Amino acid sequence: MADTFTLKGGEFLISETPKNLVFTPEEFSEEHKMIAELTASFVDQEVVPHLDEIDKLKEGLLAGIMKKAGEQGLLSVAIPEEYGGMEVDKTTSIIVAENTGKGASFAVSLGAHTGIGTLPILYFGTEEQKQKYIPKLSTGEWLGAYALTEAGSGSDALGAKSKAVKSADGKSWILDGEKMWITNAGFADVFIVFAKVDGEHFTGFIIERNDPGVSLGAEEKKMGIKGSSTRVVKMDNCIIPLDRVLGEVGKGHKIAFNILNVGRFKLGASTLGASKYVQTEAIKYANERKQFGVAISTFGAMQHKIAEMAIRNYVGNSMLYRTAGLLDMATAGKKATTPEGAEAVLKGIEEFAVECSILKIAGSEILDYVADEGVQILGGYGFSAEYPMDRPYRDSRINRIFEGTNEINRLLIPGMLLKRAMKGQLNLMGPAMAVQGELMSIGGLEEGTGELFEVEKKVLAGAKKVFLMCAGFGVQKYMDKIADEQEIMMNIADIIIDIYGMESALIRTEKRIEKEGLDKCGHLVDAVSVYVNDSVERITANAKNAIASMTDGDELKMLLSGLKRFMRWTPINTRDARRRIAKRQIESGKYDM
Repeated sequence: MADTFTLKGGEFLISETPKNLVFTPEEFSEEHKMIAELTASFVDQEVVPHLDEIDKLKEGLLAGIMKKAGEQGLLSVAIPEEYGGMEVDKTTSIIVAENTGKGASFAVSLGAHTGIGTLPILYFGTEEQKQKYIPKLSTGEWLGAYALTEAGSGSDALGAKSKAVKSADGKSWILDGEKMWITNAGFADVFIVFAKVDGEHFTGFIIERNDPGVSLGAEEKKMGIKGSSTRVVKMDNCIIPLDRVLGEVGKGHKIAFNILNVGRFKLGASTLGASKYVQTEAIKYANERKQFGVAISTFGAMQHKIAEMAIRNYVGNSMLYRTAGLLDMATAGKKATTPEGAEAVLKGIEEFAVECSILKIAGSEILDYVADEGVQILGGYGFSAEYPMDRPYRDSRINRIFEGTNEINRLLIPGMLLKRAMKGQLNLMGPAMAVQGELMSIGGLEEGTGELFEVEKKVLAGAKKVFLMCAGFGVQKYMDKIADEQEIMMNIADIIIDIYGMESALIRTEKRIEKEGLDKCGHLVDAVSVYVNDSVERITANAKNAIASMTDGDELKMLLSGLKRFMRWTPINTRDARRRIAKRQIESGKYDM
């Protein structure tokens, strides 16, 4: 991993990223590998054998497993040593999140506790609050929850109705309101809650399970993640000390939005971990199941599904650890042991909020695809709760809603980029104007060199021009009202996601070829080529929809002509490439990329 942080969030869209600044799983340290093995072993031994009991909400079981995870240090990887933790790097936190992914409801509870249930106090708490809560949260002695959502305020978090007022004697806060869909509520000892002081100033607070006026609703009956405790948290004349304000009065939005960046990133990790597990289970079944006298894994239709699972998992994993590396570079040498240090860490994470949103969307949608195709490969057995696809299929659906819906995150991606451009923090305007100049010129044909990934790199560069063309034209037409054009914003977001995926997988594969040799990486070359091939179709479709929504006539023809030039691509034989990828997975009997 590079020692010096030189990249900005979203900068990958306007420049070519140096390979040495892209971290990959192949660069894990021995400590990273040890943590991955420890986490995977813990989940296999302590979680997987009890998944059915966890789903039945067996009293004390999940909380007990969480405490065991604390004993193993799995709750403290992001906590500074000063508070009883083993603060290492962001990559280690992501390794833990990924390797707990197959733990179903346990993964949800662990992610909520270590992320949104603990980090608000670490990053925004006073020294006294940190000393009181963080050591116990890091060991699992106390478990945490995060209470933001209300019946009338989901995506619109600042529309919360919960209120906080000072008591008549000025010595306490009195909170009233209800929070819903609160993960870990049934066993949490500490809740991060948000309420409006005097009905106006959105503020964070810390409440404890035994505070007067705190009560819980019944366990929600859910489609999936049935073992994750999810309840309403009620505050009825809840009285807490004055020193339980988290951060500053009226600045609760800083806590809510900054912590969600971490939550989105970790959710991307756990969903991708689950996705690799689901793919492995699907391959095992396809190898064992015989129809017409042969294993169904020999059929082209099944190989297509297995290969597509592998491609998406490989691309997702490449994006995941690239982003982990960026966060590590942005937060290197910064510790959340002082207000200044915590602010510096948060600023580093916020720099890559766009990439965190990309990971949240990509991970959740990759898992949805893989789980759905996993059911299909198992056929009738896939629909049976006796087989391994039932739980991940049901559980996966919530991930597109958690941590801000995928629609909200799609709107945030271009929205954040354009805001940075307007503030001069990211030079989108210069490259956008250059692309506009290209639209007026006559493009010529370039001589090919024949080097590996030459055409993929050209279309990747072209895709970045397509983003700049669509975003630039949108800003010209709608100015600061572009955010209201949600369909166009989501088209642009999907173009950005595909660009990040293409580039991440391409650079990772190049680095692997340099290290392992081309002869050992043929399946990875195939994966990149197929993903780029399919991305061309998606990017072209999204760009056409965005452009046609913004203009017509000669202007439309000009933009479509530019699109055709930028996305010039000769389709490849994806059938044979997928068969080669599938062959490796089938022979390995697991996800093997």
